[in-house]
Amino acid sequence: MLVVWITAAVLSLVVLGVLAHGLLGAFQRLGRELEAAEREVRPFLEQAQATAARAAALQAGERQADGG
Repeated sequence: MLVVWITAAVLSLVVLGVLAHGLLGAFQRLGRELEAAEREVRPFLEQAQATAARAAALQAGERQADGG
């Protein structure tokens, strides 16, 4: 009977190890996917920020021209 309990414990540990390995691998893949998505989106984000800064500068220039 002791052999059955030891076998069950070992099998449980193996199953938990396989699950942990799978989860860690999934998290690593998710991290790589997020980094790749960030690299792809970064130029658009920088362009949007530059456009917003230019629009703010133009609005500030219009306000100075109207006020002065």
